[in-house]
Amino acid sequence: MDEPALVIGAGPAGLMAADELLRAGHRVILAESKPSPGRKFLMAGKSGLNLTKAQPLADFVSHYAESSEWLCPMLGDFGPLAVQDWARALGQPVFTGSSGRVFPEAMKASPLLRAWLGDLARRGLDLRTRWRWTGLDQGAFLFDTPQGPQVLRPRVAVLALGGGSWRRLGSDGEWLDRLRALGVDCAPFQPAHMGFRVDWSPHMQPHFGAPLKSIALIAGEQRQRGEAVLSARGIEGGGIYAVSRALREGAPLFLDLFPDLAPESLAARLSSRPAGESAVNSLQKLGLSGARLALVMELARPFPKAPADRAACLKRLPVPLIGPRPLDEAISTAGGIRRAALTPDLMLRALPGVFAAGEMLDWEAPTGGYLLTACLATGRWAGRAAARWSAGDRGQNQPLGTSE
Repeated sequence: MDEPALVIGAGPAGLMAADELLRAGHRVILAESKPSPGRKFLMAGKSGLNLTKAQPLADFVSHYAESSEWLCPMLGDFGPLAVQDWARALGQPVFTGSSGRVFPEAMKASPLLRAWLGDLARRGLDLRTRWRWTGLDQGAFLFDTPQGPQVLRPRVAVLALGGGSWRRLGSDGEWLDRLRALGVDCAPFQPAHMGFRVDWSPHMQPHFGAPLKSIALIAGEQRQRGEAVLSARGIEGGGIYAVSRALREGAPLFLDLFPDLAPESLAARLSSRPAGESAVNSLQKLGLSGARLALVMELARPFPKAPADRAACLKRLPVPLIGPRPLDEAISTAGGIRRAALTPDLMLRALPGVFAAGEMLDWEAPTGGYLLTACLATGRWAGRAAARWSAGDRGQNQPLGTSE
């Protein structure tokens, strides 16, 4: 194996692909456009690295919606239990929180990343930072580097360039048009797990940054208990992210401010308030205060008078969304390389010997460890497949990345 294998992108998927290629005996060059690897991984773990979700595999896979069938073999090969074992093998014990989410005991991503990079370096990984991929020409991968333009002609290659959000961390999505020009079918990017814009009145300014707790969010057929946060830009937070796909696709957003009360029970409580009591006092006596009370005053004008109508409003308070926040602010993106453009081994049909993994692929997952687990699983799958492809000496009669 004279020529090295090439991996482009040093996020979780790229690192996992490089890991597998090293295990198969390859020399591996890992090209990363940023000054250091794993930048989005580190940012994601800044407030606690959610590695995966501890739940039965069938339940876990179901969260990938229409991509469940596609990802099932990969997640079956490297799913929630395997992710935990992998972290432990790198010297990072894990624990499961009350929600089922799995975290390293150190909580942050940096100890895990340092251990992983150290292991890869000891096994011979050639990590080249500030190497930005600029194109592919008859099997030659072109890069802009601190040393000037460079050309690599690898034996096999894995692309793990991320999605189209968090540009400053390396996922700029510029590869999409480049691959389209090479005949790879790609779906356009859309934001995923993002906030939404709302045109608040000045009345809401004191509540920016305040969490909305004890609510349920309703978007189309989806109902989600969770929290949200008000901001000058609109509304965001874990509850919003959980219903963001339905909202992005046009479903209106409603908030249930009393998710533990049936409409009839809430109406009865409202009926028991003294006649002539102001709406604000009535709502405060029911337990509404702060941002939740301000929302009612903002969005339900005029506030209904009949108890049943008031209860209906509080159980389904409409939030007038203008649209999603910009793509670059999203936690992740939908879109990317379509399933039909890939073999079952994640090789690009238009570019033999070139594989893809991670957020480059057109799948979407909720927050809660699903995104990271699938990035690791697809990286491992692509890395192993790339090693098998290379071992079969396919491509001897044609340049890498070209069709016959």
